[in-house]
Amino acid sequence: MGLFPGLLLCLTVAAAARFLSEHYLAPQMLFALLLGMAFHFLAEEGKCVEGVEFSSKTVLRFGVALLGMRLTIDDVLSLGWAPVGVIISGVGATIIVGIFLSRLLGRRRRFGTLTGGAVAICGASAALAISSVLPKSKNSERDTIFTVIAVTALSTLAMILYPIVVSLLGLNDRFAGIFLGGTIHDVAQVVGAGYAVSSEAGDIATITKLLRVSLLVPIVLIISLCFKTRRAGASAEFPLPLFVIGFCFFVGLNSFQIVPVEIRDMLVQLSSWCLVMAIAALGIKTSLKDMLTIGYQPMLLITLETLFIAAWVLLGGAYLIG
Repeated sequence: MGLFPGLLLCLTVAAAARFLSEHYLAPQMLFALLLGMAFHFLAEEGKCVEGVEFSSKTVLRFGVALLGMRLTIDDVLSLGWAPVGVIISGVGATIIVGIFLSRLLGRRRRFGTLTGGAVAICGASAALAISSVLPKSKNSERDTIFTVIAVTALSTLAMILYPIVVSLLGLNDRFAGIFLGGTIHDVAQVVGAGYAVSSEAGDIATITKLLRVSLLVPIVLIISLCFKTRRAGASAEFPLPLFVIGFCFFVGLNSFQIVPVEIRDMLVQLSSWCLVMAIAALGIKTSLKDMLTIGYQPMLLITLETLFIAAWVLLGGAYLIG
């Protein structure tokens, strides 16, 4: 009974966010955040606290694990080795640049890791997964919420602007799909931008994006190991987060087509619901007053990371693919 009020609150906020997203064609993650922040008073004390905390952690990890049902190994291999190399190297380089720029702008290394990973991999979902293995501080949840808001906003802007860039540069459908899938942060915006160019570009953009999603596993593992080595007693902990194992397990199931299509679609939907609930929970736990104290440097950081990965994929793709 302790979890139920908070879980019901997060589920209600998630349902409202999905309804608004479907009717007003805006990112559901952003709606979940903003609606959740309106209920911040319920996270401070009362019956909802336990369930909100459970949603922000356990439900989040379960949703990230189920993301594996979106991906198969064949999807990744169908791109070819050159695009795969550009995307993988771009993800790693963006995170490294994020850490460097974060220090340059007076922020901690873990903030650069969080924002760089969110930009490089899959936006809000990556921000949630990476934040769950980073060391906690009094500003951890505020930084995560800010990162989600920023990458969602920039992803929506990219969905509008990048197809125009593709047209101005005269990219063919294959290169356009790789560029859009390799640079836009969130899956929904990648799909929107890709199919705005052409059906072929949309298909390739979606597969390229799912390749970036698959990199969530090794990146989270590396981040977890790097930061745990700095904490006392970390050697006694199991080094691989369970939700990462779950992600790999579900990718395997989907790759070998063991799960019927109907159940697969149901699990993909369940993953989406879990992630929106987790975002709602983080919104509920976040004070708007705290958000206003974060300063201009984080937004500048995420913008620079976004421009960097766009330039990397565009130039690398022109050299190796185009």
